[in-house]
Amino acid sequence: MQSKMNVVKKFNSLSSLLEKNSLICFLIVILIFSFDRISKIKIIDHQTKNNQIYINDFINFDLVWNTGIGFGFLSSNSSIVYNFITAIICAIIIFIIYLIIKSSLIDKFFLSLVLGGALGNFYDRLTYHAVPDFIDIHYKGFHWFTFNIADIFITAGIIMLIIKEIFIKNEKN
Repeated sequence: MQSKMNVVKKFNSLSSLLEKNSLICFLIVILIFSFDRISKIKIIDHQTKNNQIYINDFINFDLVWNTGIGFGFLSSNSSIVYNFITAIICAIIIFIIYLIIKSSLIDKFFLSLVLGGALGNFYDRLTYHAVPDFIDIHYKGFHWFTFNIADIFITAGIIMLIIKEIFIKNEKN
C-alpha cells in the first residue's frame, strides 16, 4: 500500500511540474507574440504617416513588406508560391509544438522562443499577406537584411539550440 502511495505522489509531482513547465512555455510564446504584434502595429501606424525613423548611423526603422521567408528569401509575387510557403510554415509550426511537448525543459524554452516569433510572422502572413520587417542595420553602403522582432526571437532560439547541442555533444565526448 505504501508503494502505491509513493507512486501516486511521484506521478502527481511530475504532472504538476509538466503543467508548470507548459504554462511557462505558453507565457513565453504569448509574451513574444504580443511584443512582436505591438512593435509591428506601432511601426505600421507610424510609417503610414511618416518616412523611416532615423536612430543613428547604424540602425533605422524602415518598413518593408516581406512576402518570402526569413530575411526576404524566396520572395515572390506569385500567390501559388506564397500559399505554398505559408502552408510549409504552418506545418513547421505544428512540428515545433510537437517538439515542445516532447522535449526537455531547456529545449522547451528555446523552442518557445522560436514558436513565439514564428506565430507572430505567421499571423502577419495571414492578415497582411506579407510580413512587416522594419529593423534596418547598416554600415556605410552595407545593409543587413531588414528584419523584425519575431525574427530576432526565432534566430536567438535556433542559435541557442545549436549551441546547446554543440556543448552537450562535446561534454559527452
